Amino acid sequence: MKLAGLKTVSNAHGESIWAVTWAPATASRPAKLLSGSLDESVKIWSGDELEEEATNTGHSLGVVAVAAHPTVAIAASTSLDSFVRVFDVDTNVTVSTLESPPSEAWNMRFHPKGDMLAVAGGGSATVKLWDTTSWRTDVSLEVPKGEGTNTKSSEKAGGKFVLAVAWSRDGSRLACSTMDGTIAIFDVPRAKFLYNLEGHYMPVRSLVFSPTDSRILFSASDDKHIHMYDVDNKSLICAMSGHASWVLSIDVSPDGLAVATGSSDRTVRLWDLSMRSSVQTMTNHTDQVWGVAFRPTGSPGSRAGRLASVSDDKSISLYDFT
Repeated sequence: MKLAGLKTVSNAHGESIWAVTWAPATASRPAKLLSGSLDESVKIWSGDELEEEATNTGHSLGVVAVAAHPTVAIAASTSLDSFVRVFDVDTNVTVSTLESPPSEAWNMRFHPKGDMLAVAGGGSATVKLWDTTSWRTDVSLEVPKGEGTNTKSSEKAGGKFVLAVAWSRDGSRLACSTMDGTIAIFDVPRAKFLYNLEGHYMPVRSLVFSPTDSRILFSASDDKHIHMYDVDNKSLICAMSGHASWVLSIDVSPDGLAVATGSSDRTVRLWDLSMRSSVQTMTNHTDQVWGVAFRPTGSPGSRAGRLASVSDDKSISLYDFT
């Protein structure tokens, strides 16, 4: 497996870019790339050319996360203004605006079937589940302190501040990560907390389940490590290291054979999961890398894999993944 740089857009936004995702392809168009920035905007880009197609505005503070619906051409963005804005990717028209209390809207992900949007609740120590038909929040999953809390880290980092969320492939389980390094696992149909996964001792800012195995969860932490967990067995499969500083973002390839990570050491790394080690380091960016995202499969006319990365340097880089 290998990454090859295709294109970098400098000054893609007016400020740091903290979020990136792909809006899946439809029958009439390829996948589109979405980027969110501290300049308060979300931009929509053509997939391979990285040409700007539209800018979505409306947030009054910086955008911290973007998420795309798996089957419908809508996306959502969260901001430091504590609003979640839902918009149509093709028309750029606002669909809904969801309000949260201050500091209670961070990373988010749509359910694999698209019927719920999970939003990390920050200081509320919860994950809010929004119904994507009514755009009302019917369920709030509370992250308990638990016996396994990393006490020293909690005191320093603010305790159960929920940073990131991830759905299992079958949608039955939800993982959320916190500032103290623990990862909480929930049974979503029963709205029940199951247990914590431990091993990290600093904030875990990014999570992703394998697209090919609902048991496998990957995490990226400020402790410079990437963890691979077996959620069913509550066990750590392996810990991978190589970055020189915080690991801020992680995504897994559509075939489940590789992960990519972005770090405050200004690099993007590709990891071979069969070897459980880093096989390539990309140095396109000149500042910390806040987001990495593999393009979903099934894009009309696309013959190769793609990976995108975004950074505090205001740039977006696109790579060929083979």
